[in-house]
Amino acid sequence: MEQAKRRQGGEAETARASSTDACARVMKMADGGFRPAYNAQFVSDREAQVVVGVEVSTAGSDMGQLQPMVEQVQGRCGRLLGQWLVDGGYPAHEQIEAVAGRTEVYAPVPEPRAKKDEQGNPVVQDKHAPKAGDSAAVAECVNAQARNRGLIRLPVRGRVKVRCVALLYALAHNLMRTVALAPQLLGLDSRGASALRAAGA
Repeated sequence: MEQAKRRQGGEAETARASSTDACARVMKMADGGFRPAYNAQFVSDREAQVVVGVEVSTAGSDMGQLQPMVEQVQGRCGRLLGQWLVDGGYPAHEQIEAVAGRTEVYAPVPEPRAKKDEQGNPVVQDKHAPKAGDSAAVAECVNAQARNRGLIRLPVRGRVKVRCVALLYALAHNLMRTVALAPQLLGLDSRGASALRAAGA
């Protein structure tokens, strides 16, 4: 259809394909710009830094990602992890309440919205105090390493392929953690393990 229109207008016969990904969502980037992107999530063990959960979504924030990730990790590990340390994008009230009976969630306390009294004076608020309507339920090393290792722009299109890239990254990351934590499982002596750790840093 597009090629036919171009022929009628005297333009070249071949239509140029779009370079954007129809499955991606335009999101705000750290540099303030807006570009098509995916939201990749990694869950890791705090001490070993082994990745135990991976997901890719087209949501512009992390707010709805906690409960599905808790369920994914529980299914993969065969047990429920007792505590979760999450970044400031995760603690949506309904998500915390959804997992509250199964695990403890540690998250930064968001800054309260500025309020003023009837005279227009700022109201001093304690951000740690429960708010009206709050229920009783109410740090990212692996992510930083992913960015340092180049997991920023992806050469693939479509959510399925992007998730495959995220899973391959998690596999490579976990192999490097195996070198650091248990090199004997890979048949390495201390010198070989040190060389591989240095190469992967």
